[in-house]
Amino acid sequence: MANNGLEIQQLQTKARQIRRDILEMVYRRQSGHLGGSFSIVEMLVALYYKVMRIDPADPGWEGRDRFILSKGHCAPALYAVLADLGYFPKEYLTTSFRCVNGILQGHPDLKKTPGVDMSSGSLGIGLSVACGMAFGGRIKGQDFRVFVVIGDGETNEGQIWEAAKTAAHHRLDKITALIDLNGLQNDGPTAQEMSMEPMAAKWRSFNWHVVEIDGHSFPQILDALNQAEQWAGQPTAILCRTVKGKGVSFMENQIKFHGTPPNDEEYQKALVELL
Repeated sequence: MANNGLEIQQLQTKARQIRRDILEMVYRRQSGHLGGSFSIVEMLVALYYKVMRIDPADPGWEGRDRFILSKGHCAPALYAVLADLGYFPKEYLTTSFRCVNGILQGHPDLKKTPGVDMSSGSLGIGLSVACGMAFGGRIKGQDFRVFVVIGDGETNEGQIWEAAKTAAHHRLDKITALIDLNGLQNDGPTAQEMSMEPMAAKWRSFNWHVVEIDGHSFPQILDALNQAEQWAGQPTAILCRTVKGKGVSFMENQIKFHGTPPNDEEYQKALVELL
């Protein structure tokens, strides 16, 4: 099944709905990562509602495109999208998220959650798995694409760059990496913890095709993903400039909301802004 072809305004409406679902999930469970989940909403909505070949009725369909949330702590964004598409009942977002034996663990678990293609949580390994998936597709003569979302703080991990050189050396052009450049990580600004700039030059030096965009602009995201599909002989890195906590004014660019759930007052104020 291909995407459902939503237009830009519909995608924007969907993004607001997904943010409300994320907020509800984290508030009800009083646990989870809001800031980084909000920063990747437009990427996931563009992928799942416009670009990726998927079939929610058949999560294991071999011809589907693959998605890896390498920054696994931002699982609420992925769960909200999967629930909306019908991979599992939407009420699970608040009844199963971060519950013992629930299907929606704090980090994605492919053995528990329909639609999850890779278990993640330990940072830095998603791109390596993407290489394995792309190799597998090549060997089997399949044309599926592999998308992986990586955090900017996560690029501190050396394994990211080992996988980057592997993907380029083997010309794994079915891989598209979206780098969430929101500028904040758990302990502070990424520029202070371990600066990775100039990020674009780094990816180019590893022989990747690089596109730099506003990670909240659907036209720019879709154009970049289309470029990646057309590009041959190199994997593509899309550097998405984003805002942590995007969509709720008092959460934007605030390190507090990396992993702190909102209190009652913050929840009510955020809900009003997301309506």
